[in-house]
Amino acid sequence: MAKVEIPPDFMAIMASKGDAVLAQLARHAAVDARGRYLHWHEFRWRVAGGIDKEVAWAATRLARACSQHRLDGLHSEQGNALVYAIPASLQIHLHAIDRLCAPLLETDDDAAAAGPERNRYLVDALTMEEAITSAQLEGAATTRKIAKAMLENERLPRDEGEQMVFNNFLLMKAAKRARNEPLSVERICRLHDIATRDTGNAHVQPGRLRDHDEVVVQGLHGDVLHRPPPASQLVSRLQQLCAFANAAHDGLDGRPFIHPAVKAIILHFMLGYEHPFTDGNGRTARALFYWFMLRQGYWPFEYISISALLKEAPVQYGESYLFCETDTFDLTYFIDFQLRIIHRAIRQFLAHLQRKQQEHAELLRWLDTQGIADTLNARQGLLLRKALRHPGRAFTVKEVKHDFGVTENTARADLQKLVSLQALVPAREGKTICYIAHVDARNLLRQT
Repeated sequence: MAKVEIPPDFMAIMASKGDAVLAQLARHAAVDARGRYLHWHEFRWRVAGGIDKEVAWAATRLARACSQHRLDGLHSEQGNALVYAIPASLQIHLHAIDRLCAPLLETDDDAAAAGPERNRYLVDALTMEEAITSAQLEGAATTRKIAKAMLENERLPRDEGEQMVFNNFLLMKAAKRARNEPLSVERICRLHDIATRDTGNAHVQPGRLRDHDEVVVQGLHGDVLHRPPPASQLVSRLQQLCAFANAAHDGLDGRPFIHPAVKAIILHFMLGYEHPFTDGNGRTARALFYWFMLRQGYWPFEYISISALLKEAPVQYGESYLFCETDTFDLTYFIDFQLRIIHRAIRQFLAHLQRKQQEHAELLRWLDTQGIADTLNARQGLLLRKALRHPGRAFTVKEVKHDFGVTENTARADLQKLVSLQALVPAREGKTICYIAHVDARNLLRQT
């Protein structure tokens, strides 16, 4: 990551070039012509020729100040107030997030007739995505295929990389279970404990706040990019963060309004800024994001992986933190980056869901022609689709249990139903019974 250029001092510019700044004010907005909320690091290269860069920057800063919101209760180590803005260019991302839970998503032709519960089944494979990519973002060295097989079959982790993936899977489950509970320092520590236990890192103390100030965030060349607040302040600062998380920001009765997604992103930022643990801060911060989104009723976020996209842009992820810290703790830079990542993740999620809906609709029509559509529930239909598409594929009770969030007895009953239709053949592998997709399942179904 290249060193971030620190913006010139605003007050110094106003003192020496104030008249010129005011003359340029009408020509500058909070964002550029393409809707980008640029930090000085990039801004300085995009000023039109003939215009003083510092004057243009100060004019832009004035325009931003008019639309910024102050975050009461949160502040930097130096006491700086934290601010943010939501320019019009970011509203489209918030709109996409809100539409995600609209009735539109839950009633889409005959494939969606079963509503949100059936949609959850259609996105079964995505529930593990965040666990895998979040661990890989933190350096876990394991392949997606191996990690998914481990989680599906409940196999114990064999190395540190697999342990990180396994922990992150449990972390996502814990964040979901705690969605109706208030945030506390103890809960943050419990989430961290889940994220880091048994990873073999001697420097990690699962669930324990750091008691020293030797933790820094370094760049690729060992340069210090971020030095978090001292350990002596951690408890009080985390208590303030929890108070902010638990407070109502719904705009009612005179209370300020903060969009739930923006608030979740702020929680993500603040835990990364506080860096309360020696390791695992990123995973815990992202768990807080998911905890708050699920708490606010955005259920699809159980299946939407932001880490998959953050993993593709680690430099921009780090820069979005530094842009905030070097420009008067304006969190808009981090919010902007995260909202764009989330919007991309939503588009991928909806595209995946649409493909699954189409495939499911085609399967139901085919089963109807065979006269057996009414004999299968939604889970069994989806399992049958996989079996027909992948002859020779092995299914296990534990895999189905995790994919659909059902008990082992229900999973076994679903598999046995497909055995009765001759789509699956039971086989023993050691002490485990697995179910193999019959190579001629389609013809056997016609005969059945």
